[in-house]
Amino acid sequence: MAPPSSRRSGFSKKAQFSLFTGYLLAGAGALLGFALLLLSLWQPAAFAPVRGVASDAVAPAGEVTAAARSGSQGLFDGITGYLRIGRQNAALREEVELARIRLAEADAIAAENRRLKSLLALEEGEATPVATARLVGSTATSGRRMAFLGVGRSDGVVPGMPVVSERGVIGRVLETGRNSARVLLLTDSESVLPVRRAKDDVVAFAEGRGDGLLRVRLINLGINPLEVGDLMVTSGAGGYYRSGVAVALITKITPDGGMARLLAEPSATNYVVVEPIYQPDAVRALRRPRDPLDPAPETSPQPGGNASEQDGE
Repeated sequence: MAPPSSRRSGFSKKAQFSLFTGYLLAGAGALLGFALLLLSLWQPAAFAPVRGVASDAVAPAGEVTAAARSGSQGLFDGITGYLRIGRQNAALREEVELARIRLAEADAIAAENRRLKSLLALEEGEATPVATARLVGSTATSGRRMAFLGVGRSDGVVPGMPVVSERGVIGRVLETGRNSARVLLLTDSESVLPVRRAKDDVVAFAEGRGDGLLRVRLINLGINPLEVGDLMVTSGAGGYYRSGVAVALITKITPDGGMARLLAEPSATNYVVVEPIYQPDAVRALRRPRDPLDPAPETSPQPGGNASEQDGE
């Protein structure tokens, strides 16, 4: 059986009144809404208290929603940052390493400038340098301790001339070529240098050991006056070195003197100054064979004789 074409309330009075009441309420609601719309257009401020009450009512829900949104954004940012932290750390480590390298280069340049200024101060001292040269190289493992300079006879360098750096004595010219020279270092086992303690007149000989250290032997034996930390300087005896140039620092006391560390380490030296022989007349007199009929000299020729052996002549 086909359904009826329209729905009717039938003969029930209750159903008819309910349908009529629904239509009436819908019409009243529409009229109320239209009236409120006209009122809001005519007087917008009239509904401000209502809007305020509505805002207060939904504010807690809005705060919860905002907090949830912020938390989710922070979570996503944290995840993103965690994924990117490795790459950022690698980039920062590279930047720090480059900055450390640049800082080390700046320190090296500053140290080089200090060394060059010290060499200039040497040139302005009492002895006029013969030449200023770069220390080309030095032996570190051989039994003999030699160094090489890029200056020679053409620059006025001759055997016997002292070689000093800004920190002290390096050695003495042993052999010369036209444009090069070989230097006998103080640490060589054949090197002997007259020295004295800087603060008084305690004299000694500094002998090379071939291992980078010097052995300081006192001339006057007895109670050893040396102490650890004493600075030994050239005494001027022998005529090769001028007096008062730093040589070594006492690091250990022995019965006849002490062990000393060379101040002017050749392996850490770039530039050196070749000085003229301090007393050339005295050196020539020591080198000249003595007539057997001449009286013996009053002073001991030990410093000069050791210096001659140092030259290898």
